[in-house]
Amino acid sequence: MTHDEWTPVTPENCHTVAGPFFHGTRADLSIGDLLVAGFRSNYRQDVVMNHIYFTTIPKGAGLAAEIAQGEGRPRVYVVVPTGDFEDDPNVTNKRFPGNPTRSYRSREPLKIVGELESWESCEPEFIENLRRFVESGSGEIIN
Repeated sequence: MTHDEWTPVTPENCHTVAGPFFHGTRADLSIGDLLVAGFRSNYRQDVVMNHIYFTTIPKGAGLAAEIAQGEGRPRVYVVVPTGDFEDDPNVTNKRFPGNPTRSYRSREPLKIVGELESWESCEPEFIENLRRFVESGSGEIIN
């Protein structure tokens, strides 16, 4: 898909985006739990998140889980949005034309409906470099 073919995902048209959807974290959660905004970021403890972020790409959710702070093991949950959502402005048209990462955010909860046992991982050096970059606060965070 070229940038010219891309249609922004907004609360008005988000129902047209097909899942499944995934959320990566180190939190030990259960099927039926709700992920809600208003808690500290998985990446920077000084940031309280106004949105919950998710993707349609398991590897992307896995990367998010692998760089998340915390003691638990990285986990990728299968989630269902309970309300409207939009493109993640942290990556959409900022770092990449369109939304090739298929990343979204919502102010409404995400319901956990499953957990992936495995996913394709990134190279360990890339994960560590990205973790250091995020923890340094060098990256812009829009919440």
